[in-house]
Parts: sequence; C-alpha cells; structure tokens
Amino acid sequence: IKLEIPDINLDGEVTVLAAVPEVVETLESYAMTWQKLISAAVEEQLKKVPQGNGPLAEIDLWRERNATLSGLSEQIKLPEVEKILSVLQEAESEHIESLQNVLTDLRKHHLEALDNVRFLSTLERHLKNLTHGTGFNVVLDTIPSLMNALRMVWIISRHYNKDERMVPLMERIAWEISTRVCKVVDLRTLFKEDRTAAKNKITEAKSTLEEWKKSYFTVRAQIEASGREQRWEFDRKRLFEKTDYMASICQDLYDTLQVVIEEFYNIFGPELKAVTGDPKRIDDVLRRVDGLTSPMEQLTFDPFSIKCAHQWKFVMEEFKGEVSVGNVKQIFIQNLKNPPLCKNHPPVAGAIYWSRSLFYRIKHTIIRFQEVEELFASERGKEVKQIYLQVAKKMKEYEDQKYDQWRDVTEQILPQLLKKTLLTKSSVTDEPVTTEKTVHFSVNFSPRLQEIISETKYMEQMGFPVPEMARNVALQEDKYLRYIDGLKNMLDHYHRLMGTLNEAETKLLDDHIQELWRVFRSGHRRLNWNSLGISDFIVRCTQAIGKFESLIHQIHKTSEDINNKLLLIESTNLFKSPPSKNGDELPKAKEFFEHVKCERAEDVEHMVRKYIAIGPLLTKVEGLVASTNSGKSPKLFSYYAYWENRIYQVLTQLILKNLQAFNASIVANVPLFQTETILSAPEIILQPNASEIDKMTVQCIRDCVEVTKHFVRWMHGTCIECPPQRVEEDEVITLSFYNDISQNPLVIEQAVLITQNVHKLLAYLSNYLNRWKRYRLLWKLDKDIVMEKFAAKKPTCVAFDEKLQFYTKVAQEATQQPLVKDERFIRLQLGPLAYTVQESARGWVISLGKLLNESAREELFSLQEEIEVDAFSSCCL
Repeated sequence: IKLEIPDINLDGEVTVLAAVPEVVETLESYAMTWQKLISAAVEEQLKKVPQGNGPLAEIDLWRERNATLSGLSEQIKLPEVEKILSVLQEAESEHIESLQNVLTDLRKHHLEALDNVRFLSTLERHLKNLTHGTGFNVVLDTIPSLMNALRMVWIISRHYNKDERMVPLMERIAWEISTRVCKVVDLRTLFKEDRTAAKNKITEAKSTLEEWKKSYFTVRAQIEASGREQRWEFDRKRLFEKTDYMASICQDLYDTLQVVIEEFYNIFGPELKAVTGDPKRIDDVLRRVDGLTSPMEQLTFDPFSIKCAHQWKFVMEEFKGEVSVGNVKQIFIQNLKNPPLCKNHPPVAGAIYWSRSLFYRIKHTIIRFQEVEELFASERGKEVKQIYLQVAKKMKEYEDQKYDQWRDVTEQILPQLLKKTLLTKSSVTDEPVTTEKTVHFSVNFSPRLQEIISETKYMEQMGFPVPEMARNVALQEDKYLRYIDGLKNMLDHYHRLMGTLNEAETKLLDDHIQELWRVFRSGHRRLNWNSLGISDFIVRCTQAIGKFESLIHQIHKTSEDINNKLLLIESTNLFKSPPSKNGDELPKAKEFFEHVKCERAEDVEHMVRKYIAIGPLLTKVEGLVASTNSGKSPKLFSYYAYWENRIYQVLTQLILKNLQAFNASIVANVPLFQTETILSAPEIILQPNASEIDKMTVQCIRDCVEVTKHFVRWMHGTCIECPPQRVEEDEVITLSFYNDISQNPLVIEQAVLITQNVHKLLAYLSNYLNRWKRYRLLWKLDKDIVMEKFAAKKPTCVAFDEKLQFYTKVAQEATQQPLVKDERFIRLQLGPLAYTVQESARGWVISLGKLLNESAREELFSLQEEIEVDAFSSCCL
C-alpha cells in the first residue's frame, strides 16, 4: 500500500502554504484518500487470524501485520507527508482531526505488532523444535526451556502479559504437542513393531505429555515464590484436559504391551517349547496372544479423542477380561514357592490368603463373563471357563497342602518352643574370656513361637481347625507380649546402665554386677514360657536393677565432682600477665616475671587444695562399694589407678597448654613487658640485658613445670599421699608427678621451642641496636684531644661551621628516631639511648663553641693590638 504524494510545490513556509486556499484544498483531497487507505489496511489486519492451529502460525500472523503496518508507518514519517500534515494543521482543516485519529490508531497497532514480533521471536527456536524435532527426546528437552521463555515474555511483554493473549498461545502449544503424539503413536502399526521399541515410544510419548504439565506448574511455582510477578491463573482445562487424557491412553497402551511382552511372551517362549515338547501348541497360544490386540488395531474412532472415551474404555475392559484368567494363572504358578505376603501376614496363612485372593480375582472375572451370555457361550469363553476350573482346583490343592504341613510341624515343635528359657546369655565379642561389659542378655522368645501364634489366629479367621495347644497359646498372646515387653524393658535398662560404665567403673562394681547376675540366673537356667513365676522374676530383676542404678548414679556424681576439680586444675593459667598501669605503659621485665611468679604461687595453692579433696571423694566411693573408708580398699585397686592416671593426664595437659599459650604470646606481636636501651660505652645494651631476660624466661618455664612438684603421688593401691621418703641421712624427697611430667617428650619439646624463640628475638634486637653504633664516634673519641688537634690547625670559620652543623644534625636526628619499638613480646624503650646520643652531640657542639670563642677572642685581641700600634704610629708622625 503506497500513499500518493500530490505533485505541487511545498518548498515554502508552512504558514505561507496554509494561507493558499488552492494548496489546502488539494492537500485535503489527498489526506482523505490516505485516511481511507490506512483505515482499511488496519481494519483488514485486525480481521486476520492465524492460518493453522499451531503456535508458529501466531508468530507468522504478527510478522505479517508488523510488515504491513511498518510500511505505512514509514511512509507517514516521510518529510513530504509530515509537511502536508503540518500545513493542514496550520490551516485548521476540518479533516485533520479524523486523519490524526487514524494515524494514532496505526501507530498503536504497529507498536503492538512490533513488540509482539520481538518477544514471540524468542520462542521461535523452541517452537520449531516442538513442531519439527526429529524425536521425542528433542521435544522433552525443549518443553522446560520453552516454558521459561514464556515466563520471560509474560514478565517483559506489554501485550502478552494478560490471560486473553497467553492462554490461546499456550493452548496452541498444547495442540502441537498432542498432534505430535497422535502422529507418532499409530495403533494400526504400534503392535506390529518391535515390542520393546513400541514400549519405549509409548513411554516417551507419555513423558512428553506429562512434561508439558509438569513444566507449567514448576514455572508457576517459581512465579509465586518470587512474589514480584503477576501470577499464572490460567484455565487448566483448556491447557491440560487433552494432554492429560492422552497420557492416560498412553498408560493403557503401555500396560497392554507389558501384558503381551512381560507376561505372555516370557512364559510361552523358547524355554517352554523345549520343556513341553509341543511347539505347535505354544505357537497357537502366541497367535491367540497376538489376537488380543487386534481390536485395538482396527478401531473406527480416534482413541486420543476425549469424545470417544467411553468407546476406548469398552475396548480396554474387553482386553483385560480376556487377559485376566491367564494372568492370574501365570502369577500363581510363578509365585508358588515364594508367594508375596501382605504386611504382618505369617508365611503359611499369608500364602493361603494370597492364593484365595487370586481365586476371588478370577472368580470375579468369570462372574462378569457370565453376565454376557454370548461372550461366555463362545469358544473362547468355554476355554476361559476350563482354565478357571483347572486353576481353582490347583489353588485348593495348594491351600490343603500348606495347611497340613503347618499343622503337623506346629504339633511337633510347639512344646519344645515353650520349654525354652526366658533369657539367653551371650558375649558381644569373639574373645573366650568375657568381662561384664561384653556379656549380653536377650529375651529368648522364639520368632517361630510368635509366628505360630500369628498363624493360628489367621488360620482360624479363614475357617481352618487349629491344634488345641496352638489355640491356647494364641489366646495367651497378650500375656506373652506383656512378659516380652517387661523383659525387654528390664534388659534395655540394664544394658543402658552398663553402657554408662567405663572400664574402671566396671571393675569397681564387679561384685555388684555378679550379684545382679545371680538375680538374672533363674531367667536363663530354670524359668521357661510355661512357668508361673515370670511376673515375679521381672519384678525381682527390676528392683535389683533399680538398686544398681542408684549406686551408679552416686558413683557418677562423685566422678563428676572429681572431674570438675580436675577441669579447674587443667584450665588454670600459669602465666598471668600483670594489668597495664597508665594507659599503654607496660611493666618492666623483672616486674613482669615477678608478677607471674606470685600469681602462679596463689593458683598452685588453689589447685593443690582441689587435688587434696579428691582423696576423700574416692573414700566416699569406697564406702558405697566396699562399705569401708580406709582409702586403701583392695576392691578399689584399679579405680585408684584409673584416677591417678587421669590426674597425670590432666597435669600433663595443664603444663602443655600453658607452655603452648606462653609460646604463642612470645611469637605474637603483642608486647608483654618493656625494657630500656642504654649506652654503656662502648656498647649499647638492654636493661636488663639479654642474658638476664633469657635467664628469667628459662626460670619462668622451669617454675611452670615444677608446679607439678606440689602434687604428691598416692601410695600403691590407695588414694593416700606418699609420706616424704628419706633417701640418705640428710636427703628427704617427696614423690610427685614432676619426675614423669618433666621427662615427657612433648613438654621438653615445648620448653625448647620457647627458649629458641626467645633467643631468636633477643638476637634480632641485638642486631637492631647495632644501628645506633653509627653514632659511636660521639663517645669513642676523647673530646679534649680532638679539640686540641682541631685548634692546632687554626681552622677557619667555615671549618667550625661544618663541624657545628654536623653535630647539631646528629642531635636532631637522634630525637627523630622511633623512641618505642614493639617486637614480639618485648617493647624497647629507646628514649634513654636517644637522649644520651643527643646529649653527647650537644657536648661536642658546646666544646666546639668554646674553642671557636677562644679562637675568635685571640683574633680580636690581636686585631686590637694592631689597631692600637697603627694609631700610635700615626700620632707620632
């Protein structure tokens, strides 16, 4: 469509052209023609609909509309057209308003078409895969991506963000997926294909139909979770009714193929031909199997049409009816030796129940067949009836055989099972020598006995006569269950208690455990399930366990008290730094180590008190277990050893942790104390010096380890401290943990590591102080001698000035150096050293000043004499 341009001269100004009636009249004529053309073109495009049911047809529609409206819009933007519109506007033409309305409508629809083409184009690749993809795998991979792309169009587009636009587009996509499935799944050829390939085809088709709905709800959930986007509340019937129905048809077809392949062809295969020796009969059966699907291959209706749902249901019912009897027979034969049981069913009664359920299943089918007389009277109906009678006979024989075997076995073994003891005693390890910890008691109620009770109940429910003894046992099931629960609870309580004991506590309580076992003994030696004293036995055991539990609780309470004391000992800090004084001021080295020593002495006193309190607590345990309070009971021999070993471990950890913490503070960049640097000519040294700091550190480490000397060892087999031992006449030693802990390799290693780190730091500081030796000439040279030599040379003022400036600069430089340096755990106070250097430099300046003064005075006196001589000579002349 091309807008015709009038052949008149439009070069003049708009106001000038608008004032010429002939020009305006001509332009109005053309404008009215444009209006009719554009209006008709827009109306024609709005009437067009997609040429096809698929989604690509909708994209083609919008592309065509965009191309047409774009051509018109571009012509409206031509300079000549814009000039004509301006002239008509200026001339206030009566046609300009209606023309502008048409142009506005054109722009609106053009922008809509352009926007829709842009966004729908993002879907085109996915839609082409959907329409023309080579297989269902392509379609399956495409659907999720397509659904995400639809979500982006929904979010961004200004026109496809409404139900009235998005739902028809999705409906077209659903139509495309359905059409694709209908083309591929052709019932006329499906059952003639390789059956495994056909099953795969049906599976892929069903998955494709389900993926369409699944992807929709996945994206819908994402939209709801975002909370920012407009929700998808589309008409689900329009989108999924067709695909859901088709998926159900695919499932029916898959089930049909499954029956044909997995059930019939697997049964009537080459193996059965070889066994029966009658291949012709097997082939006849297979031809009948093939004939089962012939009604589906000759359908006169579309199976995928919802309108034909009733007809399809009739076809499937007919197929299932023909298959059912043979299917049940096959299931029965295949599972005779290992029938599937319902939950809680015992083996024999469960097998009989399974057989009866299969019988009722085929009986129900036969009854339905009987309702259709012509079907039951046919040749096939007679064959089905004969199969039914054969299977029913075998099922009855199977039930009778199962019942007879069960009754005979039950009458034989039931008395033996009831004579079993209540408990069994066993070891949880393979070791020949068992300890209390490895002995395990369990309830000796045979699973066979429980099984007989269950079988008896189900047999009676199914109408079988049961042995009298079995009925009596079954009637007492609740009593047996109470006994079993009581015994299990009692033994669980006992095993839980034993699980709370460590090896030392188990040995400690050996007598009490043996006493408890004496109470258990009748349960695993004398009492059986016919006994009358089972309830009394459970009560006695429960009381004995309660008493045993009370004892354990008291021992554990004492153990907790001891452990708390040991925990406090282990967590003691043996290197407590003194608090800072004024602001950042740190203590001096000797003050620091003295504070650590004093604090440690107080802490050791507290720790020793806690240690000494452990003995009385163990004596308390002795009273509970052995009814004595001597502190040296033989029954607690291993228990004393256990706690002494724990104390050794705690003290070792105490020393190791403190040494490790002290080493960490040494290598950290946080100073612990400060030391001054002084000039002790000709050397620059620390105060206290490096050797003294090293000695104080080593002594502090030694004192830390020697803390263990305060913890006196117990006498062998007791919790009583060893008295001081006289070695020689004048030497008395105290047996402590020190000897063992001080020789511990880990303790030695940590102490050596601390010493090495201190040496490294002191060596570094020594090298650092050597930088100040560049000023050594200030104190190394004799000032008086140097001044005399300098004066003897009769130096000039320039020479004096150079010297004065040099020493003045040295004095200034000394004070500009950092006066505090933090290095690892030591803070260097460099102020005294800097002050000394500054004072030395000033001394040189003063000496030079005096020398300069004397030199200048001599020069002045000499000059004065010359002046006086010259003046006297002049007077004489």
